[in-house]
Amino acid sequence: MKNRQNLRPYILFIALLLSVHGLLAQQPTTAPTPVAIQIEPASFDPYVGQYQDPENLPGRVVSFFREGNKFYLRVTNQDKLEMTPSAANRFFTVELNLDVEFRRDASGKVTGAKLTQQRTSFELKKTADAPEPDLRIPYTRTEAMIPMRDGTKLFTVILAPEGQTENLPFYMERTPYGVAGWNSARVNGAKTELARERYIFVFQDIRGRQDSEGVFEMLRPPRDKRDPKSIDESTDTYDTIEWLLKNVPKNSGRVGIGGVSYPGWLAAVALIDPHPALKASSPQAPVIDLWMGDDFMHNGAFRQTYAYEWALPLESAKKGGGITFDKPDMYEWYLPLGRMQTLAPELAQKSHSWRGFLEHPSWDSYWQARATQLYLKDTSVPTLVVGGWWDQEDLYGPLTIYKTLEKTDRDNQVFLVMGPWNHGGWGGPGRRLGAIDFGSDTGREFRENIQAPFFARLLKDKGNYTPPEASIFRSGANKWMAYDDWAPKNARERSLYFHANGRLSFDKPAEKGEAFDSYTSDPTDPVPYRKRPVLATYTTGSSWGIWRVDDQRFLADRKDVLTWQTDVLTEDLTISGDIIANLFGATSGTDSDWVVKLIDVYGADEGQMAGYQLMVADEIFRGRYRQSYERPKALEAGKMLEYKVDMRGNDHTFKKGHRIMVQVQSSWFPLYDRNPQTFVPNIFKAKATDFSPATQRIFRSARHASRVTVSVPNS
Repeated sequence: MKNRQNLRPYILFIALLLSVHGLLAQQPTTAPTPVAIQIEPASFDPYVGQYQDPENLPGRVVSFFREGNKFYLRVTNQDKLEMTPSAANRFFTVELNLDVEFRRDASGKVTGAKLTQQRTSFELKKTADAPEPDLRIPYTRTEAMIPMRDGTKLFTVILAPEGQTENLPFYMERTPYGVAGWNSARVNGAKTELARERYIFVFQDIRGRQDSEGVFEMLRPPRDKRDPKSIDESTDTYDTIEWLLKNVPKNSGRVGIGGVSYPGWLAAVALIDPHPALKASSPQAPVIDLWMGDDFMHNGAFRQTYAYEWALPLESAKKGGGITFDKPDMYEWYLPLGRMQTLAPELAQKSHSWRGFLEHPSWDSYWQARATQLYLKDTSVPTLVVGGWWDQEDLYGPLTIYKTLEKTDRDNQVFLVMGPWNHGGWGGPGRRLGAIDFGSDTGREFRENIQAPFFARLLKDKGNYTPPEASIFRSGANKWMAYDDWAPKNARERSLYFHANGRLSFDKPAEKGEAFDSYTSDPTDPVPYRKRPVLATYTTGSSWGIWRVDDQRFLADRKDVLTWQTDVLTEDLTISGDIIANLFGATSGTDSDWVVKLIDVYGADEGQMAGYQLMVADEIFRGRYRQSYERPKALEAGKMLEYKVDMRGNDHTFKKGHRIMVQVQSSWFPLYDRNPQTFVPNIFKAKATDFSPATQRIFRSARHASRVTVSVPNS
C-alpha cells in the first residue's frame, strides 16, 4: 500500500499481524458482545504484568494493569484499552472485539493468557509481574497553513515535545496521503525510536492533496529554473523549511527528512537545490521511475491493477476515492479481453496518469521528465536510501537512485540499506513475511541500529555513527552484511544454464542445433501472479503485500510455465549482487512478454516448509522494447532473438539440501496487462480481436544458451 496509514490513535497489533499473514480474508463476522459482570477489583491483581508471544507477536509486550476499579490492557507504545469482565478470568473490549482469558497452572499461579480477536487466538506467556513502563514522550500538536512562494498554502501538523526546554531539530515527512491524524500517540507508536530522541516532528500534505491548497500532479517534474515563479516539490520543501525556522520556537536550525514510497520520493527530490538547514535525508522505497520499474510499468509491461486501484483514486479526488468491483476475484474482473482498453478513455478524463498511458505508451519525454534518476544526479546532503528485497511496489526505486547518486558520491555520504521486507516492512518487526521467517526482528534492528543513530548524529551531534556503504540482509543465512559497494565487487559471475528435461546447472549446454522448450501463451487463460481468488489490492484479506513470497507451487499444473531446476545442493550457495536473465526466445506472434523467476526450492526435511518455492528474484520484460524503450518495434514471428532481463538482484543463500529453480512464462495476470501477442502501435488502444495465442520457444543449445547469471562471493 502506498503508505496509507490508519488515523486511529490505537489499532491493536493483531490487526496488523493478520494483514501481514494474509489471514483477514478468513475472518467471520463480528461475534456477539459478551455479557459484562462485576468482580472485586483486587481479584484482578494476579493478572497484572507483562505477557508475550515472541513467535507470532515479535517485539510486542501486552501489559495488564488496574487503576482503581478499572482494568486495562496496553500494547507497547499504544494507548491503554479498558477491559470489562465477563467471567472471573475473562475480559473483553467492545471496540476492538477483543477477548482475553487468563491461564493458571495446577498450583493456581497465573502463567499466561489466551488473546482472541475475530476468532484468531494467540497464547501469551506471562514474563513479568509488573506492567511494561510507558516510555512514550508526550508531544504537543499545532497546525499551520504554510505559504509557498506562489501563495499556495500547505496544511502542516507540528508535534513538539511537551515541556521542551532545549532547541531541537526538525524531522519532517511530506505526503499525498493525509497528515490530519498525526498526534502524540501516533508518533510514539509509528516513530518509536525517533520519538524517543525528541525531535520536532513535521507532517505536511503536499499541494493539491488532502487539506492543502493547489493542484496535485503525480511525480511533478522539476521546475524550469529560468522562471523565478516556477514551483516543484523541491521548492515546496525549501519554502516549508524556511517557514519552520522562522516560526517554530526552540528549533536548532537543523532539518532531517524521510518517508516511505511516495513520501520517499519527496525525501529524494528535497535534495535538489536543498535548503542549507537540510542535514539528512532518507528516501525509503522511493518511487523513482513510474514507467521503467516502479508502480506503473516494468520494462514497458503495464501494471494495470495498481494503476487502476491506486493511481485513479489518488488523482480523481483530493482526499482519495473508492474503486468498487462486481466480482470478488480480480482475475475474473480483469479477464474480458479489452476491458481496460474500453475503460481507458473514461479514466483519462479523471486521471492525468491514465491520460499519459493513452498518449505516451512508451518511455518518451513525458515519462522521462518524471524519471528521477535523470535529473537527480548528486547530493550535498547525507542520504540513507532504504528498500526491501520483496517490495511489491518499489524495488526498482531505491536500487536505482542509490546507484545514480553513488556515481558522484565523492564524500562518502550516500548509503544503502536493503532488508528482507515488503513495501515499508521495516516499519514493523520484520521477523516474518508470509510463511518466511528471517530469524530476528530485522525491522526493529534497522530502526534502532541504523536509522535512529543516522539522524541523531547528523541532527543532534549525538554519537559518531556512520553506516556502512551498504547494509544488506542476506536471506537464507539470515544475517546482516556490510559492504563497501553494492553490488559487491568481490564476487564472480556464474551462469545457471537451461538444459533438457527441466535440468538447471552451471554447466554450459553442449547440444548442437537449436534445442528448445516450448509452451503456448493464451491471452484468454493467463498465468495468475498470485493464488486465486485474487482479491482487490486494498481489500480486507488481500495478499497483495506478501505475494512475492508466495509458494510458487500453486502454478504446478500450468502448462504455460516452463521450469528448470538443479539437483539437490550438496553445500550452501550464496549469491550477492545483480541477477540478469539472458533468454534466447522466439514467438509465433509479433510481440511477447517474458517473465523470469529465480526460485529457492526448500529441502524435503524442512517440516511444513518442505518443498516450498520462494521467489528470490523476478521480473517481466515486454518484447517490443528489446531494442529501444522509446521506439517499440514488432518482433519477427518465429525468429530467435536475445532478451536481457534485469532481475534487480538480491543477497541470498540457497541452503544445502535445497534446489535452485528458474521459471519462464509470458503472462502475470491481472497485475500486468496481457500482451496481445500481435504487435499494435499502442496496447492501450488494442481491440479484443488483436489478442491471439502464441507458441513460445526458449532455446537452450550450446550456441543459444538461455541462462540466469548471478554473482557468487569469492571465498
